[in-house]
Amino acid sequence: MLKLENVDMSYGDLQVLWDVSFEVHEGEIVVLVGANGAGKSSIIKTISGLQKVSNGKITFNGGDVTNLKPEDILKKGLVHVPEGRRLFNEMTVEENLIMGALWGEAKEKRAETMEICYDLFPKLRDRRTQLAGTLSGGEQQMVAVARGLMAKPKLLMFDEPSLGLAPVLVQDIFDIIKSVRKQGITVLLVEQNVQATLKFCDRAYVLENGKIVMEGTGQQLLNDDHVKEAFLGI
Repeated sequence: MLKLENVDMSYGDLQVLWDVSFEVHEGEIVVLVGANGAGKSSIIKTISGLQKVSNGKITFNGGDVTNLKPEDILKKGLVHVPEGRRLFNEMTVEENLIMGALWGEAKEKRAETMEICYDLFPKLRDRRTQLAGTLSGGEQQMVAVARGLMAKPKLLMFDEPSLGLAPVLVQDIFDIIKSVRKQGITVLLVEQNVQATLKFCDRAYVLENGKIVMEGTGQQLLNDDHVKEAFLGI
């Protein structure tokens, strides 16, 4: 469904991704794991068009999306839930959701999708007229995920969804990601919580210094000595 082939990316003169190749198949939850600064978020930004590929190719559903504008990538069903949520804080919950569905099929089915989101996140139905900036961190993350769902994604990319959340809320976010897959949406997840994500993903890729150094099923990587030592402190 999504394929990166030998992708390089730089911030100015600083190269941060080196020859990155991986793929995500339809219906999977695939996770990218690595330490801070390994390049995980840079990969998501590059796929979604926020950063330009300096070498290599990105294809989505068989079509070349390398260096397309972010809005054109979004319209193809490749949707990015950003790190830090990036909500419109002075807008209500419902207005934020509407911002996720401004064109095409997403706009046509806005009311239907919104009901699905409110069924998935009952708290948001109760807070639909509340300003997003006044919500708790966990509720804001729900709004960010729901806004992504409003765009009718085929593949939804999550960038550090548990970052900054209280431990009691982290499992809730992971349960939400699993429920997204049950909606028929493929998931690519970037996450620092390595042990938790490897337990429920289908496959994972390990990044170190902007390069893919390892891949396998979640269970294979959980059992790997290097992963245990580098990320799990075992």
